[in-house]
Amino acid sequence: MKKPLLLSLFVVCASLSFAGFSMAAEELTPIPKASSEWRFEVTPYLWAPGIKGTLGLDSGLAKSASYSSSDVLNNLKSGGMISAEAHQGQWGVMGDVVSATLQKSGAIPVQGGTAAVGDKVTLQQTILTGAVTYTVANTQDIYVDGLLGARAIYATATLNVAGVGTAAKTTSTVDPVVGVKGRYRITDSTWYVPFYGDIGSGSGGTNLTWQAMLGVGKTFSSLIDASLTYRALYYDMKDGGVLQKTTMQGPQLAVTFKF
Repeated sequence: MKKPLLLSLFVVCASLSFAGFSMAAEELTPIPKASSEWRFEVTPYLWAPGIKGTLGLDSGLAKSASYSSSDVLNNLKSGGMISAEAHQGQWGVMGDVVSATLQKSGAIPVQGGTAAVGDKVTLQQTILTGAVTYTVANTQDIYVDGLLGARAIYATATLNVAGVGTAAKTTSTVDPVVGVKGRYRITDSTWYVPFYGDIGSGSGGTNLTWQAMLGVGKTFSSLIDASLTYRALYYDMKDGGVLQKTTMQGPQLAVTFKF
């Protein structure tokens, strides 16, 4: 009688263990759940945007700037990039920081194009985005937050021309933005599509600014996500601004820690 009993207990325990494992696997989802408990996310990332536009400088000077994504990595002198979120119920707050110093050397034609003098363009910028969020959709397949906040930018462009001198311009501005962000689950899996978009304009130094992001991600555990996205940020400052019709766009690799 003991052997059948032990065998039955083994089968029951194995079944419970398998059921627990299956439930855990089923519960692993990339879609967060709005609840009364606080939840937090911290996301360090690397964004390597190509930069195209015009840098406005002092004395009415301007210098076209074009950095490819590889240029950004090769000419990056310093920088840091991180975002974070906190949520309770349907309400939340988010923040994003991009800080980078880029420097690129080139040449300016002189004497009818028969000669050239060396020049060096340095772009120092810090971009801060902060917003209050509200969850407008939360199902097993999609999560969407509406957001209302502001983006602040501090940018300094410096042009140093050999034998001529240095021209520089510093601009700082804060502009309101409105947008959406979220993620869509791919076929009941741990893969998902992250998305983000905002747009804004200020009465101060900015005609228009917008930002967009789209890509693919995967949830590896209840604590860690990773994503590869394509991100673009546009700034059109009014006369006197540093970033005049300037677009920054390129790939972004991120790892999200959830707790």
